[in-house]
Amino acid sequence: MDDAATTRFSHSYFLYNSSGQVTAGVLRGERSRFQLFGDTMNTAARMESSGERNRIQISQATADLLTEAGLAQWIIPRSTKMLVKGKGEMQTYWVRKTTKSIKSKDADLQPEMDTLTETAETEGSSEMTEEGSGIEGMNRTERLVEWNVEVLTSLLEQIVASRADAVGQIHTLSDAEKKIGINGATVLEEFTPVIPLKRFDAEELERRQTTSNVDIGEEAKYQLRRYISTISGMYLDNAFHNFEHASHVTASVKKLLARIVNIDERNGLAAGIPTDSMDLAELAGHSYGITSDPLTQFTVVFSALIHDVDHPGVPNAQLVKEKSRCAQIYQKSVAEQKSVDIAWDMLMSDEYSALRACIYETEDELLRFRQLVVNTVLATDIVDKELQALRKARWETAFSNVDSAEAAVGLSDDDIVESEDRKATIVIEHLIQASDVSHTMQHWHIYKKWNERFFMECYGAYKKGRADLDPSKNWYQGEIGFFDFYVIPLAKKLQSCGVFGVSSHEYLNYARANRDEWAREGEALVEQYISKFNERNSSYDSSSS
Repeated sequence: MDDAATTRFSHSYFLYNSSGQVTAGVLRGERSRFQLFGDTMNTAARMESSGERNRIQISQATADLLTEAGLAQWIIPRSTKMLVKGKGEMQTYWVRKTTKSIKSKDADLQPEMDTLTETAETEGSSEMTEEGSGIEGMNRTERLVEWNVEVLTSLLEQIVASRADAVGQIHTLSDAEKKIGINGATVLEEFTPVIPLKRFDAEELERRQTTSNVDIGEEAKYQLRRYISTISGMYLDNAFHNFEHASHVTASVKKLLARIVNIDERNGLAAGIPTDSMDLAELAGHSYGITSDPLTQFTVVFSALIHDVDHPGVPNAQLVKEKSRCAQIYQKSVAEQKSVDIAWDMLMSDEYSALRACIYETEDELLRFRQLVVNTVLATDIVDKELQALRKARWETAFSNVDSAEAAVGLSDDDIVESEDRKATIVIEHLIQASDVSHTMQHWHIYKKWNERFFMECYGAYKKGRADLDPSKNWYQGEIGFFDFYVIPLAKKLQSCGVFGVSSHEYLNYARANRDEWAREGEALVEQYISKFNERNSSYDSSSS
């Protein structure tokens, strides 16, 4: 007899199948029920921890039966074995999926892998190719999940390698974890203008240079994959604010972090580094402490991945106008605060304890992780004028025209460190902002692809009565204004802070080129967007009826 254990989440599924003998019986009591018992049931239940959304996982016994029936082409062996309590390592298999996507309405849009592959190629990496990003038969979301798993696993290995010992236990931090958010404060109220970062440690950096022998553990890997897979399912089916956009932002953040190259021996965070250790600082891409700490790097990438979870496809102002429940709770930066709460609450559940043990092992690391998540995700609210004014003032304070050497005269070591922390904090916020609109600072065809998607989302909201103004009327001029007053000034800031090396010039050049190309072609493109929207929705309405 076969048994399949199934767990459902929203419109997704997790299926696990094992084959073998079972014992059946009816349990008596207040609620009599039919029950199956035996090793086959236990195996299927334990396979749940390594499952993935919208995939069918089968045991070796089931795979053998399919092979004997001449159906070996149906299955794909998993690249890693599953660790089963009481059984040791066990090989499991995926049931091969069809390669066609059920979302035929999006079939004419370029796959997300084109954008991410191009980003990786710009970095001189091949990690986003089809060969390296997934298993044959995966759909676009599954490939993106696997790519994000690889990126975050690599960063977790850096965190673990930086420690003198292996992955520790965090059960002693349960009280500290529970205290976060229990005082009734909103995420926005947790924001701080200066986040103290970890001081540079040459010995720690040496340990991070080799991660080949570092293993975060099978349980943590399973939990990371499950977490990212679940996060992907929490993104709504919006044209723009979707899981593909989150992955695109993640790729841009990863690229910019890799390009942080500025070395300043006056840097407060680098104070006390021996001369023979400066090459290690350079190897780490040391600047304001952002890359001195692998936890900081992990957190910024993690924040990019979760920053639009459950985004409703309309701006915060519309949510406030509609008096949605979330708007009544948060009042400002509604979507951003909700994303933090959703992703954080899920991460704090018991099923992700092994993953959390890789991220932090002390209360100080926990609090730094939380504060970086809060600041980074909130920075993606670029519409709120008050928040933007505060960021502008903080940037001017951190990066004034006064020479850093002159400004440091008479300051204590603590003052210098705080100054560097302030710079790091604001640079991280601008890094995520640039990544959130990185399509405007990449090749024209990438910009055009994402601009069309954003138009479709905004125009669709208008057609559904969730916007007062028709966005098509001012889309052309609005984009020019967006380039002139936000994108290009932001790219100039990346350049002026002297942190991002060649990427700052690259982003600024692309922004200017795309602005000029839009000025030439934008009006015609808007007409094409409208026609395409009407055609899609007309076809969809016809097929639905």
